[in-house]
Amino acid sequence: MMTRRDMLQQTSLGFGSLALTSMLQEEAHAEDPLAPKQPHFQPKAKRVIFLFMKGGPSHMDTFEYKPLLQRDHGKPLPFDKPRVTFADTGNLLASPWKFKQHGQCGHHVSELFPHVARHVDDICFLQGCHGTNPAHGGALLKLHTGASNFVRPSMGSWVSYGLGSENANLPGFITICPTLAHGGVLNWGSAFLPAPYQGMPIGNASLPSKDVKVRHIGNPKWTSGQQRVQLDFLKQLNRGHQVGNTEAGVLEDRINSFELAYRMQTAMPEVQDISGETEATRNLYGLDESVTEDFGRQCLMARRFSERGVRFVQVTHSDSKVQWDQHGNLRKGHAEKASEVDKPIAGLLKDLKARGLLDDTLVMWSGEFGRTPTVQGKGMDGRDHNPYGFTMWLAGGGVKPGFKYGATDDYGFYAVRDKMHIHDFHATLLALLGMDHEKLTYRHAGDEFRLTVVFGNVAKEIFA
Repeated sequence: MMTRRDMLQQTSLGFGSLALTSMLQEEAHAEDPLAPKQPHFQPKAKRVIFLFMKGGPSHMDTFEYKPLLQRDHGKPLPFDKPRVTFADTGNLLASPWKFKQHGQCGHHVSELFPHVARHVDDICFLQGCHGTNPAHGGALLKLHTGASNFVRPSMGSWVSYGLGSENANLPGFITICPTLAHGGVLNWGSAFLPAPYQGMPIGNASLPSKDVKVRHIGNPKWTSGQQRVQLDFLKQLNRGHQVGNTEAGVLEDRINSFELAYRMQTAMPEVQDISGETEATRNLYGLDESVTEDFGRQCLMARRFSERGVRFVQVTHSDSKVQWDQHGNLRKGHAEKASEVDKPIAGLLKDLKARGLLDDTLVMWSGEFGRTPTVQGKGMDGRDHNPYGFTMWLAGGGVKPGFKYGATDDYGFYAVRDKMHIHDFHATLLALLGMDHEKLTYRHAGDEFRLTVVFGNVAKEIFA
């Protein structure tokens, strides 16, 4: 006789990788865990697009102009370096790129980002950011989950848990071409949060974005109607099994995962099919150029997911290597990487604004840390990891446009004014979405957990 477990296993084929992953998680008990939820207070943003530059872009070569660094090139750093560093560095290294002021706000941007520079009046630059971990793995986990030494839910999972999804046919959290290195799935996992809140990966960083699809999203053997009958039958069996069974919530969540995967069979292929986009839109994102086509496609998909109600979308600029990690060959490496993302990012900002989406969509740009102002490498053309001071930026979603908040020292090593730790950033992100980071909690293992651990201050100064 076939057991209910056997039936679930044998009838799971064809429902998509998201359902299969969620099905195996013994979490979640809500009837519809991704149903839209009310925030704690009036939000300034409804959704997030996170543009993650893996490896650590150099802030003093991109969005922070340091005149004294240019003046003192080759001289020793005039103060002590941090006690904990990733590796040894030498004297000061001036930026090899010129900076110009742009927009009405007059913010300095290097020539690496000529397209993004045109949008500085829409951007809020956070220039006093800092963390604690100088290694990629720990820094990635800290940025994504708030902790570098424990497995914790990612910020996308917390947002999905707090707000749900605006589209019943799509997940609340999607990550496009995520990196599999330096924590990998832990950077988009739900940890102890119910499984429906985990990020759904589409492809990975080693695959071209044009080739990534949700696997097994369709079932060639069964019609939609046949699958509907099957799901209803499974649900009926589950309801009967629930009576007096303390573990019934686990099975209910698995059925919910099947339901989402069933609904995704129609919604997901449509979102990923960009053939209906105009040539002008495709070119705006750089899909007409080989250098920008890959990241441009990711950004375009992010806009399509966001406008259809996905709460948190992450786009990762990486590949099988660590893209922005130039311990040597800074000039060549940063020039190549910036050329791949500059036009697509600018295209995304312009497209969101033209569609009226930028007002309630928070766009985030960041690496896991910055770089040192001191030189590294045999060719005297590299910079080391620097978590002690770096730049992140936000656009849209209720932040002050054309605004600069915080600062590093005159050379860019340490955050020194209006400092924003990663915990503060997370608290501020949640506040922009209408959530109190101290109230967004989840009870696990006898304790109350939150994204900001026991820290976090909201930088209300950046709110529009």
